Amino acid sequence: LGNNTRDCSYVPHRLIRPPFFLSLGQKDGGTQIKLVIDYPHGAQALFKPMRFPRDQQTLPNHFYFTDFERHTAEIAAFHLDRLLGFRRAMPVTGRTLNMTTELYQLADGELLKTFFVSPSSNLCFHGKCSYYCDTAHAICGSPDTLEGSFAAFLPPKEMATRKVWRHPWRRSYHKRKKAQWEMDQDYCSLVKDIPPYDSGRRLLDLMDMAVFDFLMGNMDRHHYETFRLFGNETFPVHLDHGRGFGQPFHDEMSILAPIIQCCMIRHETLSTLIRFHNGPKPLSELMRESMAKDPVTPVLWEPHHVALDRRVKIILESVRDCVSKTGAQEAVVHDDFS
Repeated sequence: LGNNTRDCSYVPHRLIRPPFFLSLGQKDGGTQIKLVIDYPHGAQALFKPMRFPRDQQTLPNHFYFTDFERHTAEIAAFHLDRLLGFRRAMPVTGRTLNMTTELYQLADGELLKTFFVSPSSNLCFHGKCSYYCDTAHAICGSPDTLEGSFAAFLPPKEMATRKVWRHPWRRSYHKRKKAQWEMDQDYCSLVKDIPPYDSGRRLLDLMDMAVFDFLMGNMDRHHYETFRLFGNETFPVHLDHGRGFGQPFHDEMSILAPIIQCCMIRHETLSTLIRFHNGPKPLSELMRESMAKDPVTPVLWEPHHVALDRRVKIILESVRDCVSKTGAQEAVVHDDFS
């Protein structure tokens, strides 16, 4: 492996299956390793590998922008998005790979150079990226079996062009500075005067996104994409949730800033949250049922399920405070776009 020859003699004596896909390569950009998997007939998937066990939480000294990504968060986010009725996230499934035949044998170029065998005789690689792409933070199999998430790709931009928007409640991504919305409680009034948030569905869609992100504890929402074809009457695509589901015992209230500052939520979204709270089944149970057939189930550590139900209650309490402040007619918005 040291001279990039594909010698698989280290693999235990067992049946080695052929790969299901044609080729793979590292995805450009991003802070952590992700692979683009190419299937026959032009299909592609985005692969995020497993880094650590499900019960490992976000490290206490890690900022949100240096947190590890979790493949299970991508899987769970897809199911959560569907249960909320948004259906704005790309389909994601878990899968267990044979690293030898499905990664190492197909890797080429710079990615191939990063494969090695660890002192425990496990096959590892680290790729190249701006965070955690080194030997000390390598992705390792057991000995060459590896879990990961496979996300479907959006249509090519030639077919469905997209526009990237800076999220108005984007964090500063700085170790010491705060964003404007963190210091100005009237910030929402500024946002409401700026297109496309001054009319149409977009501001309500950001309220939905705040609900979605708060439930999974995702602080890493800096930009979002929409389809150009539909102008400002389209929905934001929910992408990149690898930093969610990292802190089951902490509820990050700042994620709810759009709802708290604007005192606004879509009626249909509120009705869904009330149903999760009142039953017949809580969100945690619905998530377990939804993810039960995923190939890498159980997807989430049990405390994350407990956190989902607790956070549903917190959102409802925040909406109740808004209704007390502004009245139900202003706080709960009926629209035709959900």
